[in-house]
Amino acid sequence: MNRRSLDVRFPEVRLPMAFVLLFMGATGMAQDAASPEAADKSPTLILHHGQIVTVDDQFSVREAIAIQGDRILAVGVNNEILKLAGAETQQIDLQGQTVLPGLMDSHTHASGASVYEFDHEVPPMAGVADVLQYVRHRASVLKEGDPIFISQVFITRLNEQRFPTRAELDEAAPRNPVYFRTGPDMSLNSLALQANGIDKDYVPAEGKTGKVEKDPATGEPTGIIRFASQHVKVGSTGRSPNSEERRQRLKALLADYNRVGITSISERSVSRSTLELYEGLNAANELTCRSFLCWSVNPQDDLDKLRQSLDQAAEHPAHQYNNMVWLRGVKVFLDGGMLTGSALMKEPWGVSSVYSIDDPEYRGVKNIEDHRLYELARMCLERDLQFTAHAVGDGAVQALIDTYRRINDNDFPVRRHRPCITHCNFMSEHAIDEMKALGVVADLQPAWLWLDGHTLRKHFGEERMAWFQPYKSIFESGVMVGGGSDHMQRIGDLRSVNPYNPFLGMWIALKRMPQKSDQVLHPEQCIDRRQALRLYTINNAWIMLDEANRGSLEPGKLADFIVIDRDYLKCPLDEVKDIQVHSTWLGGRKIYAAPSQGLRPTP
Repeated sequence: MNRRSLDVRFPEVRLPMAFVLLFMGATGMAQDAASPEAADKSPTLILHHGQIVTVDDQFSVREAIAIQGDRILAVGVNNEILKLAGAETQQIDLQGQTVLPGLMDSHTHASGASVYEFDHEVPPMAGVADVLQYVRHRASVLKEGDPIFISQVFITRLNEQRFPTRAELDEAAPRNPVYFRTGPDMSLNSLALQANGIDKDYVPAEGKTGKVEKDPATGEPTGIIRFASQHVKVGSTGRSPNSEERRQRLKALLADYNRVGITSISERSVSRSTLELYEGLNAANELTCRSFLCWSVNPQDDLDKLRQSLDQAAEHPAHQYNNMVWLRGVKVFLDGGMLTGSALMKEPWGVSSVYSIDDPEYRGVKNIEDHRLYELARMCLERDLQFTAHAVGDGAVQALIDTYRRINDNDFPVRRHRPCITHCNFMSEHAIDEMKALGVVADLQPAWLWLDGHTLRKHFGEERMAWFQPYKSIFESGVMVGGGSDHMQRIGDLRSVNPYNPFLGMWIALKRMPQKSDQVLHPEQCIDRRQALRLYTINNAWIMLDEANRGSLEPGKLADFIVIDRDYLKCPLDEVKDIQVHSTWLGGRKIYAAPSQGLRPTP
C-alpha cells in the first residue's frame, strides 16, 4: 500500500493570537480585547444590524459579523462587534437583511458549460418537433457531410418523452450525420451510424461496454446507442475556442455563479488543459469561485497507464492544499443515466416506449467491472485522491458501496478519505446504512427530482420511487450529503441544461414537487430549511474536505458570504426559489453586487 494513504492531512485553521483575543472580547470571554497586540488587528469590514445565519453546529443566528482580511474575526451582537471597529474599518448597515455563508455547488462542469454556445446559440427544445427544427436549421447552414451534434436534450423533459427516431433524423438532415446526445446515450441517423461503422453486423470490440440497440424484427440498428462514447466518435461540430476565449468564457460563467450566491464549486472532470485554465485565472487574481477539481481518467485504460495518470495528479503542485484551486478528486462513469434508460438498476427497467426498451429483463448498463472498479478506487484513495463514480441506479450505487467495503476490509480504512458516490439517485435503506458505516459521502442534484420526477414516477411507479433522492433518510442517518447542479450547458442559472440556482435546489428539497405534477413525491422525504441550507454550505464543504475553512460563518473561517433579499428561514416556502442575492463576498472581498442592493455604509 502506498504510504501516502496513511498520512491524509486535512487543512486546519490556525488563528493568530490577535484573532483569538478579538473573538474572545467580542463574545464576552475576555476583557483585554483592546490589548496592544490586538489593536493593530482591527476588522477591515463589519456588517451589522442584520441576521447572520452562521450554519454553525447550533445553527446560530447573530446580528453582526467582523472580517479581518480574508477571514472572519467574530460574530455576535451589534454593540460588541461594533466595539471592534478601528479607524479604517468599513462598516455596512444591513438594515435587517439576511447573510448566509457563500453557497457551494458539489457538481459542475463549468469549463465545458461556459463554451457550449461558443459557435452558435442553442435554443431550448421542448419537444421532438423543436429538435428536428434545430437539425434542419443546422443542415441549412453547414456543408454536406458536416456533423450535427445536439447535446443533453433529455427525453424525459421532451413533450413526447422519447428519442427522435433514426428515420426522423434522416428526414431532417439527409446529407449530414446527426448525433442526438442525451446523457451518456445517443440517437443517431443513418449517416452517423455509417460514419462509425455501425450496421446490423456490428460487433463491439472486446472491452467495449454499452449497447447498440437493434430492431428485433430486422436486426438493423435503431440508432439508439447506450453509453455511446464507447462506440461513437463525433468529430468537430463547429468553431472551437482558443485558450484566451476559454478563459474569458469561464470567467463569465463564474461571475454568473457569483450572481446566484455561489462561491465554491466542484468541477467534476478536468483535463490538464482545464487545470491550467483554473490555475491561470487564480494566478491573475481573476478566479471568483474556490474550485475543487476532479482529475479525468479513462477506467478502460490498462492499469499501468492509469497508475501513471493518477501519479501525475497526485504529484502535481495543485494537489497540495490551496483554498482557491485544489486538485483533490477523481471521477469515473460506472453506469448510464436515469434520464435516458441506461442507469444500472437492481430490478429490470421494464418495457418502455419512453426509453425505447423492449427487453423485459434489461437492467441498464455497467461500464466498469467489479475488479477494475476496485483497483481504480484503491489506487485513487491511497494517493489521497477522493474517488467518486457516476452511479445513478441502485445497482450501481450498491456496486460502488461494495467496492469501498472491499477496500476497507482488505486494504485500509476508507472513512478518512471520504469516498464519494455521485448522483446516487436510487438508493435503499441498506445502502444508506452501509454508507454511514463506511464514511461514504453523497453528491446529489435536487433539480432532477423537479425536472424529471413526473416521468420517473410514471415509469417506475410510486413504490420504486420511495428511495429516490431520499434526503430526509440520508440526513437522519448521518451520511454527509451535498447539493449540486451537474451544470453542463449554457450560461444562465435557469436557462442552463440542469439549472444551477442553489435556491431553486433548496426549494426542491423542501417541497419535492415535480414539475407537471400536482402530487408531492414521497413527502416523508422532505427536509427542513436548516437541512436544505446545509446541503449547499457546510455539507458541501465537508464533501470537498475543507469544512475547517468554509461552509459556515465562524471565527477563523474564510469570509465567504452572501447578502440576500429576504429572510430565508421565515419567508413563505414558495418564495425560497425566488430569493435574489444582493451581494456576494469571497474572502472578505465583494465580487458581485446587484444593481440596487439597498445597503449603505454606516455614516
